Parts: sequence; structure tokens; C-alpha cells
Amino acid sequence: MDSATRDEGTGRGMMWELDQNLDQPMDEEAGRLRNMYREKKFSAMLLLRLAYQSLGVVFGDLGTSPLYVFYNIFPNGVEDDEDIIGALSLIIYSLTLIPLLKYVFVVLRANDNGQGGTFALYSLLCRHAKINTIPNQHRTDEELTTYSRQTHEVNSLAAKVKRWLEAHAYKKNALLFVVLIGTCMAIGDGILTPAISVLSASGGIREENPKMSNNVVVVVAVIILIGLFCMQHYGTDKVGWLFAPVVLLWFILIGSVGALNIWRYNSSALKAFNPVHIYRYFKRGKYTSWTSLGGIMLCITGTEALYADLCHFPVLAIQIAFTMVVFPCLLLAYTGQACYIISHKNHVEDAFYRSIPDQIYWPAFVIATAAAVVASQATISATYSIIKQALALGCFPRVKVVHTSKKFLGQIYIPDINWVLMVLCIAVTAGFKNQSQIGNAYGTAVVVVMLVTTFLMVPVMLLVWRSHWILVLIFTTLSLLVELPYFSAIIFKIDQGGWVPLVIAVAFMLIMYVWHYCTVKRYEFEMHSKVSMAWILGLGPSLGLVRVPGIGFVYTELASGVPHIFSHFITNLPAIHSVVVFVCVKYLPVYTVPPDERFLVKRIGPKNFHMFRCVARYGYKDLHKKDDNFEKLLLDSLLSFVRLDSMMEGYSDSEYSVADMTMTNNGTNMSGLSYTSHDSIVPAQSPLRGTNAGLFMESGQTSQTVGDEIEFLNRCKDAGVVHILGNTIVRARRDSSILKKFAVDYVYAFLRRICRENSVMFYVPHESLLNVGQIYYI
Repeated sequence: MDSATRDEGTGRGMMWELDQNLDQPMDEEAGRLRNMYREKKFSAMLLLRLAYQSLGVVFGDLGTSPLYVFYNIFPNGVEDDEDIIGALSLIIYSLTLIPLLKYVFVVLRANDNGQGGTFALYSLLCRHAKINTIPNQHRTDEELTTYSRQTHEVNSLAAKVKRWLEAHAYKKNALLFVVLIGTCMAIGDGILTPAISVLSASGGIREENPKMSNNVVVVVAVIILIGLFCMQHYGTDKVGWLFAPVVLLWFILIGSVGALNIWRYNSSALKAFNPVHIYRYFKRGKYTSWTSLGGIMLCITGTEALYADLCHFPVLAIQIAFTMVVFPCLLLAYTGQACYIISHKNHVEDAFYRSIPDQIYWPAFVIATAAAVVASQATISATYSIIKQALALGCFPRVKVVHTSKKFLGQIYIPDINWVLMVLCIAVTAGFKNQSQIGNAYGTAVVVVMLVTTFLMVPVMLLVWRSHWILVLIFTTLSLLVELPYFSAIIFKIDQGGWVPLVIAVAFMLIMYVWHYCTVKRYEFEMHSKVSMAWILGLGPSLGLVRVPGIGFVYTELASGVPHIFSHFITNLPAIHSVVVFVCVKYLPVYTVPPDERFLVKRIGPKNFHMFRCVARYGYKDLHKKDDNFEKLLLDSLLSFVRLDSMMEGYSDSEYSVADMTMTNNGTNMSGLSYTSHDSIVPAQSPLRGTNAGLFMESGQTSQTVGDEIEFLNRCKDAGVVHILGNTIVRARRDSSILKKFAVDYVYAFLRRICRENSVMFYVPHESLLNVGQIYYI
């Protein structure tokens, strides 16, 4: 009666409690793995060396902007000196407000243990609020050393924002949609940066031969681009040491040439440091001045790449490099070009190369081309990183990811994406043939990514940093004060090339949204159809089947509970392995999971059932490498757990007293759980007969010593290991709309066919693979 009353009061029955106590959360196992995380400290000399190295990785894109900015501001030429001064004033203060103040001193601090970009911001938010659309997170994940988070007082502003975000599913979906927009535009940036940088640098070959056709420049640019993308599979590890000196030489070149031009030509351009010329520029030009913002904002392209390519450089090293080298050299370069254009107004189209002294022209051309290649390489690498992060969070189809460096975790190569980027980049370069239209497209992608970063920084500042709302308001206002005018100017250039990143973004958005939607629905289907532990216990230790020698790894997306695919398997086959391990591979909103904290193992049911659960946890930067031997790691984790479990025997939650049909959990007697009508729960004699079978299953065994169980597991391992994967087919329900049927039955089905299988992702031997087919209707 007491038990019945308790069930009515809580609305949860006896079977629910049985499931909870036989398939416990992994708090204890996670707690054993906890260790302290300490932030690295860098000496002054090491910081200077890292600041030097960051030049080649972080600032290449931003540094090559002087190649094409003034031509995109004045594509039809310029007549008034005041227009040049006004445009230069906008460049100076745009560089000051966005790259210097917003990114270098504010946004870079919002990194996820050194990882930047929109997904890094999203992962920070996912750790501080329950906004992940795939609800497979557990409190044990928060015990990871890389899972840093803040706690909030109940009535604080941060707590209110957290509750507001978690209140409704549409808010979580809207936030994810914003992140995907920024991601898709960043991918477009990875296509357009090589196109405009290499094309602008290649234009220098026309200076010695003005009659040369523009088609020759395009062909040279295309050849360089093909070579660049074909070399990607080698990675940047072998040639990366060249990047920093090349970019440093580039900044010295543009800075010294700019200073020389200020001295040689009309120095009236120095008046641009007075911001009043911005007001006069807009007052005089109005519409033309407003639309020219699309060209001016190209001076800050590469700023978002600066954040995405943060990699393993400390923020202080980035700040030193930008304030001491990049920012002064860019100011000198733009001011020197403005001085040259004031004296040579008909040279605005190729002002950069014409302003270079003849004595150093060809060395400057070589350095410019090399810098453009380095800038393109950095953006391409950032695109790979973005795709990898999207893949880890269930927002992109499974593609092959190759680790190109043994030293650096972030250096990866994605073959499929590489060739897509190459084709699109060549199409843009050969299709437009000029910097102006590519610049319009480039500007659209960059300003949208900046707006997304601004909007994501608001909850990050409130939740993660717990900043005062006035500081958040000041940051948002100043950012939007610059970015919204640029965005409005870009709108006027949609028909002049600005449509390109929009088309690219829509295509990738369709792929990512459909994949994520179907992934979430698949997970929800598995959650709702998982098997009750009472049903498993009712089958007895033999599970109602013949327990054959060997270990069966059953892969599932569930971190708790028995998946429906297992019941489908045992109801259609007469035998199951002596040891069954449910393997869940899940990604967490952290950049990496330390190897010694990757696997969590738990026993399911009584010991003589020989059923376990193993959760393999990965961060969005972690890779499954071929030499990892995933199967061996699983087996080693299982054996380690058995040893550890025997040491914690007195504290285990897997103690069973079958004689009186009660269960003891962590020392608490749960006598209310009686099963007088379920005789099959009593450990039954194993159906395995004969000498060989006796080696693998002891009849009526209710307890084992650690040595016996480890010996038993080793014999099972020697008998053979089988990986059981669900080969599921996802279909839309018959009553679904036409749009949903098209997305699920055609788009998602096509993506599933062309993406990699889980067996390939984890390098499962083909001879050890068993696929179990099922159809899910969502």
C-alpha cells in the first residue's frame, strides 16, 4: 500500500524507479576522473615569440586588404580630395572601433579555451544554459576539466537571462538559427577570400605591360588557386614556419611604402585623423557616400577570421601583435595610398602597385602574392575548423576529417569540402573577373558574420562574464553603430555581386538545417522507444537467448536506457554475446575531452547479466584517428572499470539480494520494489551447455571475484568482438506536409547516402561489423 501511495503521489511507477536504479547516471565514475584545470602562464619572451608566430596564422587576411580597398570605394574614379580624406577617415576609425576595440580587446576574451568563432560562442552558451537542441547532456559531463562554467544567484540578471533562454524551444532554435547563419556566411568567406586576395595580387603583372588582357590575370589567379587547393592535403605543418616571416615582411613592406608615400606626396591626407571629415564626407556625397561604405568596410575584412583562427595563441600575444605591428602598419599603408591617390587621381584602380617604387616593384609583387596565399590558407583552414565544429554538434553530415599534424590539434583537412571550395572559388574568380563585384560579395559575408558575433556576445557577456547590463548596452550600441550602416550599404549592392554569399549561405543552411532537424528527430524517436529495464530483467541473465562466446558492442545515440534496436535484434535472432556493451559516442560543447576522461563505463543490471554501458565523449576539436584503435580503447576502459568497480564494491550501486527480491542502492534498502510475480528475475541457469559454454557462463552465478570477471572478459575478447550498428532509414510520416516529406525522404536520404558511415568514422573492421536495419518514421 505504501508503495502504491507513493506512486500515485509522484506520478512515477515502480518500473520507472527500477529503470533509474538499474541504469544509474555516471556521477561516481565521472567524479573519480575529476582533476584540476590550471591556466597556462607565459613568460615575456614566450609571449613575444607567440605574437610573432600569430602574424602568419591570424592576420594574413586583414593585412592583405590594402590591395583592393580604395578601388572598391571609388570603382568609377575620384575627383575631389575631400572624398579621399573622408574615406580615409572612415577607414581609420573603422579599424579602431572594430578590429582594435571590439575584437582584440573584447571579443577575443570570449574564447573557448583558445578556440574562437561562432560555434565557440555557442558552446560557451550551451555550457551555461540548457539550450542544446539535442538533450543528451548529463551533469557528469560538467565534471570534465575542460567544462568550465559559472554559477549564478537566483535573482541575478544572468539567472533571469538563463531562465528566459531555457523557457521555450523556439528560443533555442532561434539561437541555433543565428549561429548557423554566421557559420554559413563564414564558409562563404572561405570561398571569397582566396578569390579576391589572389586576384588582386595577380593584378600586379599588368603594371609592366598595361596592354595585357584582364583574362591573363584571371588565368594566373586560377592557376594559383588550383595549386593552393591541391596542396591542402599536405597540411600547413611543413610550410607553416614560413607564414610568420612572409606576413611580417608584408607588414614591413606596406608600412614603409606608406610612410614613404606620406613623405613624397601630398601629406594633406593626415587630416583624416580628425573625425569631422566623416561628417563632411556624408554631407557632401549623401547617397554615393553611403553606398561607398560597402568598399570601405573591406578594410576590416579578416577581422572575423582573426577571431576564428585564434587557435592556440594566448589572447595577450594577439593583442601585442596587433597593437605593435598590424595596426600601425595598416594605418601607414592606407594613409600612404590616400596621399598617392590625391596626387594621382587616375591611378585609383591599381593604387597599391603604382605607389610602390620601381626599384622594389617585383620583390613587392612576389611578397604580395605570397601574403595573399597565406591569407587564403588561413581562411581555408578556418573553414575546415568551422565544418568540424558543425559536424560535432550534429549540424553537418559526416565527412572525412584528416589530421595533418602530429603537433597541433587544430590542423585538419576535409577532402570533400576542399574540392567544393575550390570549384566555387574558381567559379567566382572566373565568373566576375574583377575585384569590384567580388568585393561586394565579400563585404556581404563579412558584415553578416560580424552582426551574428555581436548578437551572440550579448548573452555571453551576461551569462559567462556576468557583466553589468550598462557595459553590455555600451558594447552592443557601439558595435551596431558601425556594423548596421555597413549592412545597409551592402543591401544596395546585392545585385552587384552581393547575392553570391547569400546563395552559398542558403545552400549550406538548407543542408545544415535538414541534417540537424532529422538528427534531433531521430534522437527523440530513440528516447521515446527505448526498452524498459524491467523487460530486460524479466528475460533473466540469458536474456531469453543463447549467450554465445564473445563481446558485442551495440552502438546507440542514447547515453542512458536500452535502445530499441537491441530489442529488435534479440527478437529476430536466437543468440546474443556473453558480454553486451552499449556504446554511446557523443559530442560535448567543449573544445576537447582529455583522453583519460573520455570513456565512462557503467554496469547495467546484476553482475551475472554481463551488460555494460560505455559513453565515449568528444569535444568539437577532437578527431577519430586511425591509429587510435577505438575497439582497443573500449576494451581497455571496460577492464579498467571492472577493476575499479571491485575496489568500490562496498559503495557500488549494483548490489543485489535476489533471495528476498530486494535491491540495495548505495546502502539504501529499496524493499518497496518487490517482484513476487516476476519469477524470471531470479538469476536463471545459463542456456549454454557443454564444456566450451561452461567456460563463458557460470550457472546461477550471482557474484564473481575481480580476477574471475577479468578472466571471463578476456576469454570473451579472444572469442571475438562484434560491432552492432543500427542501419536506420528515416522516413517522414504519411500525414506529414509535402515540404517535410521532401526534406526527409529526399534531401536527408541523399545526404545519408553520400556521408560516411559510423563504422568508417570509428575504423571498425568490416569483418567485425553487423548492421541491424530499422525504419524510423518522424
